[in-house]
This record gives sequence, C-alpha cells and structure tokens, in this order.
Amino acid sequence: MRSSKINYLLVGVFVIGMIVALVVSVALLTGRTGAADRYYSYYANVTGVKFGTQVVYEGYPIGQVERVTPEEKAGRMRFRVDFGVLEKWRIPADSVVEIAAPGLLAAVTLSIHAGKAGDPLKPGSEIKSRERSDIFSVVSSVASDFGELTETNVKPLLTNVNRAVETINKIMEKEGEDLFRDARKVTADLAGVVGVLAEKVPTITSDIETFIGKMNKTGDEFAQLMTPANRQKLEAAVVNLGKASSQMSEILKDIQELTNKDDGDVRKTVAETRYIVQSVSRHIDSINQNMEGAARNMYEFTRQIRQNPGLLLGSQAPEDKGVDKGADRRKP
Repeated sequence: MRSSKINYLLVGVFVIGMIVALVVSVALLTGRTGAADRYYSYYANVTGVKFGTQVVYEGYPIGQVERVTPEEKAGRMRFRVDFGVLEKWRIPADSVVEIAAPGLLAAVTLSIHAGKAGDPLKPGSEIKSRERSDIFSVVSSVASDFGELTETNVKPLLTNVNRAVETINKIMEKEGEDLFRDARKVTADLAGVVGVLAEKVPTITSDIETFIGKMNKTGDEFAQLMTPANRQKLEAAVVNLGKASSQMSEILKDIQELTNKDDGDVRKTVAETRYIVQSVSRHIDSINQNMEGAARNMYEFTRQIRQNPGLLLGSQAPEDKGVDKGADRRKP
C-alpha cells in the first residue's frame, strides 16, 4: 500500500516537473522570461506579424509581439504593433525596427537595428519603423510595378505597333509593286551612275593631281617671291601708302575747311562758275547753230578747193548778180 502511494507521488512530481519545464521552455522560446518593457511601431503592411511573433535585437531574441491594432489615419489604414522586450534592455533612441525574415523559409520577426545615439528610448515610446524588405516583398513590389507598366505602357505600345503593322501591310498590298518597280529603277540608275563615276574617276584623279601640283608650284613660287628683301619692300610700300592716305586726309580736310569759310574765294569762284554755266546754257542753242553753219561753210570751202585747187592762187571777186540784173533792166 505504501509503495503504491510512493509511486503515485513520484509520477505526480514527474508530471509537475515536466509541466514546469514545458512552461520554462516556452518562455525561453518566446523571450518572455521575466518583466518586460513595452514599445510600439506603425506599419502599412503587417503580413506574418501576429501575437507571439519574436522580437530580436541585432539577431538576439529579446521579446515578442503583444498586440496588432488597425488604426485609420488621413484616410489610410495603418497598423500599430505593440511588443514587449526584456526589462531594462537598452535601445538607442535612433534605432529602427523592421519586419524581416532571417531566411527564405524562416518565420517573420521584428528585427531591431541598433542606432548610434547615446540616449536610450524610454519604455512605452515609439520606435521608428521600416517597411518589410525581404525577398518576397521585393518580388511582390516588382510584380506590381511590372503589372502597372504592362497595363499603362506595354499594352498601348503593342496596340500602336499592331496598328502600324496593319497600315504598312495595307500600303504594301496597294502600292508594293509600284514601290518595288521604282526601287529597281532607282537601283538601275544608281548602277549607271556608279559606272559613269568609275569611268571618270581616273580622269578626276589625274585632274586633282595636276591641280595639286600647280598649287604646290604656285606655293613654291610665292615662297620664293616672299624673300626677306621683298617683304621689306612690301612693308615699306604699305607704310608709304599709309602716309599717302594720311596726307590725302589732311588735303581733304583743308579743302573742307576752305569750303566752309564764309570769306574765302571758293564761294565767289563757285558763284561765278554758276553764272557762266547759266549764261552758256541760255545761249547754247545759238552757239550750236553758228557752229553748225561754220561747219557747213568749211565743208563747202574744202569741197571747192578739192575740185579746183587753183582757186587758192587766182581767185576773183564773186559776181554781184543782183546789181547786174538791175543794170540790165535800166538799159534802153
């Protein structure tokens, strides 16, 4: 009887010990082995975060998530994540907590990245958050961006390409033969032009060589012409030309000053010249008539001399035919 009671006692102690060990193990696994300090952060996406999610500090487990509370702010939904860490655990004020997964298949954790500030956060404070940046979130973001890119850019681009291809096909069906015919004609013309150019290339090359030879000869002659003595003469000529130009400028200046004087003879000379010109212009008609009559008389005189040169040696006074006729009338 006594041995059975001892057995029951041992079994009970063993069961109680195992329960205590289980509780201690669970506490150790969750990081809740004693008093804890509470902190919180805000996230736009809390995929995988729930009660009991482990909180690690640079990879070391220090607590767990206590509560996830949705809150609406400025028309958008945000999530407040409250979590507890080991009591008196020092967290720098500029630390950042991030939702991360240590491995590809590992569970999601709240990973606290220690800052460099000297002052620690007080319990109950907010820790700056950083949105999830594991490979799945990156792939999801890229897929979302790619989907948006496909909807907004790729599909319209493909539509435009299809429309352009259809237009080209229609043009090719209607005018393709004409285009190919014109292309063949242009190709034949180009072949003819290339043949002509091929025939002319030797002549063109020879002419270019001749021209280059003449240019070289001209350059050599110019170099021989521009000797130091000739350059000195040219410089002297340029200097003399400059002096002559300056002297001419002085002469023109003197003439201008002489013309501008009110008491000079130039104005008087100009006035008299104007009077003479006006007088000549008034009598130019009579002068021209007299000159024309003198020219006719001279022509008649030279004609008679050519016909009878003896007139210069034995000339007689011209007969006054008017007087003779009157005398004849007075005779009885």
